[in-house]
Amino acid sequence: MSNTSSSSARTETGRMTHVELTWQEKRIEFWIRFGNAQSEQRLDRHRRIVSFGPNTIFAFVRWAANDYGTVISRIDIVRTTTDREPFQTLPFVRPGGEILLKIQSWQRVERVLSHIDSIEALDIDPTEVAPDHWRHVHSRVITGLEPRTYTFARHQAWLKRRSVGQ
Repeated sequence: MSNTSSSSARTETGRMTHVELTWQEKRIEFWIRFGNAQSEQRLDRHRRIVSFGPNTIFAFVRWAANDYGTVISRIDIVRTTTDREPFQTLPFVRPGGEILLKIQSWQRVERVLSHIDSIEALDIDPTEVAPDHWRHVHSRVITGLEPRTYTFARHQAWLKRRSVGQ
């Protein structure tokens, strides 16, 4: 059987992960908080698709409201996977990825956004943060506890572990 995948849907190391974003002011606001998209395709004035290569981390924020108030507030921090890795599915992300953090309710989402801001204040790119730290933030926030601060020393330790393949 021949491979009919388009070159835009694959990279040298595997499949691309596509995220559908929608922006209708004060109604539907789906956006990327951080992440390095490799490509972007505009579908119409309200929708676009951004694509990420394998083994990249991004934060996807979804907020929607109707005439009665907020319907959904959610942030997912996802690591994209390669062809040979299992993945979890989530809405608007094709095919899916490894979900490192999944938080719902605006109060909790704001806590995560604030945590991301504090990491960026250290001049650390959130896409380079240790995946285990995002899992830790998830566990702490859903239990109502404050996550540990991500420090420069912790980040350096992660970079060293990553460089030796752990």
